[in-house]
Amino acid sequence: MLRMKNIAIYGAGGFGREVACLLREINEVTPQWNFVGFFDDGVPAGTRLSDGSVLGGIDALNAVAEPLALVFAIARPQTLKKLVAAVSNPRIEFPNLIAPDVHFRDRTRVTMGRGNIINTRAALSCDCAFGDFNLCVFDNVFGHDSRIGDFNIFFTGTRISGNVKIGSGNVFGAASTVLQNLKIGDDNTLAASSLLLTPAGNDASYIGVPAKKFNFKS
Repeated sequence: MLRMKNIAIYGAGGFGREVACLLREINEVTPQWNFVGFFDDGVPAGTRLSDGSVLGGIDALNAVAEPLALVFAIARPQTLKKLVAAVSNPRIEFPNLIAPDVHFRDRTRVTMGRGNIINTRAALSCDCAFGDFNLCVFDNVFGHDSRIGDFNIFFTGTRISGNVKIGSGNVFGAASTVLQNLKIGDDNTLAASSLLLTPAGNDASYIGVPAKKFNFKS
């Protein structure tokens, strides 16, 4: 019998509850996770949610005395980076969570680092590579030879075409699309329903069909 591992979710908001549902879906196919609760610095410890209780914040997490798997349900790259860096407890591990219905064109030719969430109705073609802590919210598609860095957020319905290279810390809005053979740098936002036809550098927003570059920072 497969041993059940204790797992917690950092982030007690709506996305955190969705990830709790994802854990149940995974267990219905292959029982492996014992969900123990949420961590969140913005919600008081002991708060009871529909899927479990809040156990504390980052200090409580770093004081955990037993091995614990942790998944981050934080859809903001900069916040996610800071939280990952704040985890100093060597007993914490960061598994990849993959929904049972995710379609792999060839599972043996997809690589992943740690802490990724690949949610329901995603499709991954051959020879894709993911770094660490990428979050796929729902119904995402990645074409062949996609290369994904770290801390990227793919909201519902994002479409990444073949041979696209993506850096780190990017946000892809709902129903956004990136055409094939493009390179995207770091810390960009592709707005919802936008279509990116040209390469993207760093630290900018791209909006529209076709997407145009905007820089909203002073």
